[in-house]
Amino acid sequence: MFDVAPTELLLVIVVALVVIGPKDLPKAMRFVGKWMGKARGMARHFRSGLDTMMREAELEELEKQWREQNDAIMREFPRINDVNAPTPKSGPAAPGAPSEQGADESAAATAQPETHAVPPRDGPLP
Repeated sequence: MFDVAPTELLLVIVVALVVIGPKDLPKAMRFVGKWMGKARGMARHFRSGLDTMMREAELEELEKQWREQNDAIMREFPRINDVNAPTPKSGPAAPGAPSEQGADESAAATAQPETHAVPPRDGPLP
């Protein structure tokens, strides 16, 4: 950041030694060191705050994109349970016809989406 050559640094040390004096130079260097540490800490804190804000903004943007894609998929492929289709009502049961309870069970079985079994993992579960 600051391009200081060794000769320039030596010149600054000599001027500080002459102006401040050899007796107070260690106190002055300690004071400058403390303030430099505080300035670096504040800069680090500021930068971490900016990084956090950038991450949150990126996450909000990704969540917005995800919601838009999810809504588009849900419009294109609605779930069977979400469709408000009327269910047929049957009259009195004819001989040999399934009972109302059996008809309701078969309708419920066809209305449920098909699920696929997941093969077991090798080894114990974590």
